[in-house]
Amino acid sequence: MTIEMDLSDVRRDYESHGITRKDMHPDPFVQFGQWLQRARDLDLLDATAMTLATAGADGQPSARILLLKHFDGDGFCWYTDSRSLKGQHLEENPNAALLFHWRDLSRQVKVHGQASMMPSAEAEKYFLMRPEGSRYSAAASTQSSEIESRSHLEDEVLRLRAAYPDGDVPRPEAWIGYRLVPQYFEFWQGQSSRLHDRIVYSEVDSGWEMKRISP
Repeated sequence: MTIEMDLSDVRRDYESHGITRKDMHPDPFVQFGQWLQRARDLDLLDATAMTLATAGADGQPSARILLLKHFDGDGFCWYTDSRSLKGQHLEENPNAALLFHWRDLSRQVKVHGQASMMPSAEAEKYFLMRPEGSRYSAAASTQSSEIESRSHLEDEVLRLRAAYPDGDVPRPEAWIGYRLVPQYFEFWQGQSSRLHDRIVYSEVDSGWEMKRISP
């Protein structure tokens, strides 16, 4: 059976204030923080959600959505199982990209850079802050590995709950944090008639170079 869908008429126009270089902070980390805070102030759903794009040594790309856990002038951080596909990719090829999309603000931010593992102490600290159920789930799962059925995972969670009834299930050694150190930012603001605003920051020896690029 052949399925065809013509989506050429699926579009919406954007109505928002434009951005200029003089509106943007010279430090892209500060500018990102301002846009993220605006999304949070509006209580946008999953304001910290981001798409992480990676590629392995063979160049085959893969993307998935996860949550930003913290960021500062040193980079953007998240936690996951290093045995997952993304973990395998980052071990083979540290180059990665992040994409944040706040639909209600007609805004996107794209970040390119290199990712590396964070110290295990950071992962331990965050693991203990997670909800109890999430800790058991992380301990029960070898992310991206094949399993017989969902009940296999559920049984493993039950086993761990019996073994650690007080909720002190140990953090799996492979459950770690990653930090992406940016080399490039793009701030995208949707505009009417597809004349979108795009302001990019590229890393240079003296800091960051800002310029406007065509939509």
